Amino acid sequence: MANLMVTLQVNGRQTGAYLTWPEGEGPWPGVVVIQEWWGLDEHIKDVADRFAAAGFMTIAPDLYYGAVTTEPNEAQKLRMALDWDKALTAIQKAIDVLVAHEQVSPKQVGVIGFCMGGGLAWHAAAKLEHVGAAAPFYGGGPELSDAEVVQIEGPVLAIFGELDQGVSPEVANKRAAQMDKAGVKHETIIYPAAQHAFFNDTRQAYNAQASADAWQRVLKLFRETLRK
Repeated sequence: MANLMVTLQVNGRQTGAYLTWPEGEGPWPGVVVIQEWWGLDEHIKDVADRFAAAGFMTIAPDLYYGAVTTEPNEAQKLRMALDWDKALTAIQKAIDVLVAHEQVSPKQVGVIGFCMGGGLAWHAAAKLEHVGAAAPFYGGGPELSDAEVVQIEGPVLAIFGELDQGVSPEVANKRAAQMDKAGVKHETIIYPAAQHAFFNDTRQAYNAQASADAWQRVLKLFRETLRK
């Protein structure tokens, strides 16, 4: 694999994005990884690298313009200061980098996000261009209206934890009902005994069994949907 930091011109500012891709010759399908409220940390870069190792050109935009933390109170402040629409603009810029790359095919990409990023992935599926599939993991933030859910074109794999106190199974079931009503192709998985942020192997809530299963489901979705 190879990787580098690229610069995105977004919202009148510059921010970084971690770009990583497989060895060998492309073209490869593209994936955007959206950060948790901690920032563009080593865990998110590792997730991007995992996608690259699995055969995807992957980009993870820095929605905090350089800020990263491990402290929950600081993360909460960063999340509260985030402008949701501007974050979506940055994600669209990251998508555009992949779509414009000669080694990316097809020109529809997968979007995955976790926690705050899961909420943004949920919105990206409905509001952004060139999103071929989305995998929001226990996504917080504003809900989509029924009119917005109707705009989702690609399949959605929505991942939740049974013991999540914030983005609860009730949230999962509400979103599933919205997608059913809108005719969106989707699958909603609620993992037993899994807490919020169970996919993050640097946090106490990490659940290895649920994470391994969710990872294989995401790879299957993206490989089947993002065909060259």
